[in-house]
Order: sequence, then structure tokens, then C-alpha cells
Amino acid sequence: MPHINLLPWREASRKEAQKQYLSILFLVTLVSFGSMFVISMVYSSMKEGQNLRNGFLTAEIVVLDRRIAEIKELDKKKESLQQRMRLIEELQSSRNLGTQIMDELAKMVPSGVYLTSLERKDRALQIVGKSESNNRLSSMLRQLEGSYLFEKPVMQDIVAVEKQSRLLSDFKMQFSVKPFEEIGEANK
Repeated sequence: MPHINLLPWREASRKEAQKQYLSILFLVTLVSFGSMFVISMVYSSMKEGQNLRNGFLTAEIVVLDRRIAEIKELDKKKESLQQRMRLIEELQSSRNLGTQIMDELAKMVPSGVYLTSLERKDRALQIVGKSESNNRLSSMLRQLEGSYLFEKPVMQDIVAVEKQSRLLSDFKMQFSVKPFEEIGEANK
């Protein structure tokens, strides 16, 4: 047996092992690249799906923003209409305010008090007149304080007149008309 040459068999065995190694290496490389490609495709499709959802949400947000703008515009129109309605209601109820003021003053001025002038600026009223006694003026002040139409009566001055009869003294009084809302509540 010394003459048996095993070299070609070893060489063939080595080549076969090398072929198996290279085929396994090629197969592992192919499987690695294939799995990387599949993973990349999965992530790519997930990313694309998320981008589609984001696009849908963005489109819906734009639609909702338009609706919100329309709602704000409607709220502005509603507020404008309500303001007009309040103004019309106030004008309607204050249409007879001058008559109400004169009627209420006529009821409150006691005998012995004479009004010589009445001035109105917005809600402020100033009356000038003559009085036989201060008690009658204080009675008039109390009636003005209890009135449904007037508020904040203030006696500015009382002056005894020396030239004319000493029975009468001049006075100046200031008060204001209550706001529309308070008058409306008092009349209910």
C-alpha cells in the first residue's frame, strides 16, 4: 500500500468542500440580501402608508380650518345681528324716554318747588329751579332716589335770593337716567 496516491482524492475532496463553502456563502449572502430587501420593502410600505394617512389628515385639517373660519364668520354676523337687535330694542323702548322723564319729574316735584330749566346731556339731567323750603327739596331728592327711572341725585347748590322775595331760594340739582337694561327690568 505504499504505492497508493491519495493526493487526487484529497484535492477533489478539498474542491468539493470549497464548492460547498462557496455555495453556502452564496446562499447566505442571497438570503441576507433577500431578507434585507424584504425588510426594506416592508418599512417602505409602512412609511408610504403613514405618509398617506398624514396626507389624509392634512387634507381633513384644511377642510376643518375652512369650516372653523366659516363658523367664526357666522359668529361675527350673529353678534352683529344681536347688536342691531339690541340697538333697535333700545331705540324702541327709549322712543318715549323724553315723555317718561317729564311725566316722572311731574310726579316727583312737590308743591312749593318750581322748575325753571331742564337740561339733558346723554343720560345726565340738570334742573334749575326755585323752592319755598329746603324740606321740600330733600323730599324731592328722596323721591328721585327711589325712582325706577332716575339714579344718583346730587344737590349742587341752594342759594337764598336777596333781591326778590326771601321766600324762594334758587337751587341746582343733577341726576342721571338709569341705563336701558335697568329700566327694562324695573318695568317688568
